[in-house]
Amino acid sequence: MKLYMIRHGETDWNVAKRFQGRSDIPLNEEGRRLARVTSEALRETHFTRIYTSPLKRAYETAMIIKRDRNIPVINEPRIIEISFGEYEGLCCSKENYNIPDPEFMNFFDKPEAYKPPKGAESIEQLKMRTADFLQEIVHNKTMENDTILVSTHGAALRGILSGINNVRIEDFWKGGVHKNCAVTIVEVKNGQAFIIEEGKTYY
Repeated sequence: MKLYMIRHGETDWNVAKRFQGRSDIPLNEEGRRLARVTSEALRETHFTRIYTSPLKRAYETAMIIKRDRNIPVINEPRIIEISFGEYEGLCCSKENYNIPDPEFMNFFDKPEAYKPPKGAESIEQLKMRTADFLQEIVHNKTMENDTILVSTHGAALRGILSGINNVRIEDFWKGGVHKNCAVTIVEVKNGQAFIIEEGKTYY
């Protein structure tokens, strides 16, 4: 089995450095262009199925890469983006920073100390649900010869990779947030997942 895991294309909120989380923000025109370039690069990859986050930006990215392949597309809530609760839509750029909690940036800088805002999800919860998704896939004997596209989000993808690498929460962001439409290839053998290429862009 091979998994091609992609972060969705660019959105206007990515450009503005606004926290998206579960907010259902669509791709912008640049995001669609990046997805088309990536789709062309993966044209000869024989995907057998696609798992996508239910959010528009991931789903649209998946459908652009799918092209005219006649394969199942499965909405998978376990790979949706982490929720930022009441802080969704707030901005972390230097020019427009408006996050009221002075310790919020522990999310990136010190994840073991991160305290989610009201209505949000913890990093531990994210790790648990993405690990559950991954384990279900890698142990499914009926898919052991499949090539699968997984269309997801920055933090959710980091959750999947942290499960593969078995990293401590302190090292959750080791490797950083992947660029929009960056692809990570994972090979699965005998129920074990191995990263063979991480964060590759085709643009």
